[in-house]
Amino acid sequence: MIGRLNHVAIAVPDLEAAAAIYRNTLGATVSDAVAQPNHGVTTIFIELPNTKIELLEPLGEGSPIAGFLERNMSGGIHHICYEVDDISAARDRLVKAGLRVLGDGKPKEGAHGKPVLFLHPKDFNGTLVELEQA
Repeated sequence: MIGRLNHVAIAVPDLEAAAAIYRNTLGATVSDAVAQPNHGVTTIFIELPNTKIELLEPLGEGSPIAGFLERNMSGGIHHICYEVDDISAARDRLVKAGLRVLGDGKPKEGAHGKPVLFLHPKDFNGTLVELEQA
């Protein structure tokens, strides 16, 4: 069911400063910032040979990562994202196994324009997991 690691998301208090570290210090390819108003974040993607790092900055007062940054003022890993071939089948299998899908359980369009779901961190050793349709 689980596919490749799509990205590791890091919540940051200053998106441009965080991107500059990857660009200027590590020599990484860094995307432009993109506002994701439906998710309450602005994102930048760091391209790596085998995956991506997603930098997240709050967008607006209702941002879901604002509370995370209040508890972790310098930022930190927010979630990991795995690809799945069939997001609906993956959801059904997980729910049948007693695991919790956050929200209404219906896939939403993610930052890459593909369907995504988030899984409860208490079911995954304290890690928020995002599933993305491959």
